[in-house]
Amino acid sequence: MDENSDVVASLSDAQCWEHLHTQELGRLVTQAHGVLDVFPVNYVVDDESIVFRTAGGSKLFELTVNDEVLFEADDHTGTDAWSVVVRGHARRLDTAAEVERADALPLSPWIPTLKYDYVRITPTSLSGRAFRRGPEPDRYGIQDY
Repeated sequence: MDENSDVVASLSDAQCWEHLHTQELGRLVTQAHGVLDVFPVNYVVDDESIVFRTAGGSKLFELTVNDEVLFEADDHTGTDAWSVVVRGHARRLDTAAEVERADALPLSPWIPTLKYDYVRITPTSLSGRAFRRGPEPDRYGIQDY
């Protein structure tokens, strides 16, 4: 019997999307020329994709070098927690129709900087886990066999 089965549960794709809808801040992981980078981004879920805004710079450059990304969001309370990882491809939105649609999303920069570029992450897979929080079990006491 798995000792974690009552405290860790896998999330379905639908549950992953439900959780992603509840947050606004996630982490984008990029890789370019063998270097991994992690960027915090505020985001919205649009259909079954992630959209964020950015300014020109290393994040946008790295996405043009390698569009494969990971995106992670999570949350916790005193009694539970969850984490969702999105694997997919990111691309800057560049047509007038794409930008117009993105402009209508409830997405504003969190910091007072201009961010003209929208990026959409199209998932290839989702994975998520939910956790029941609690004190660590006694590691050195008498164990059941």
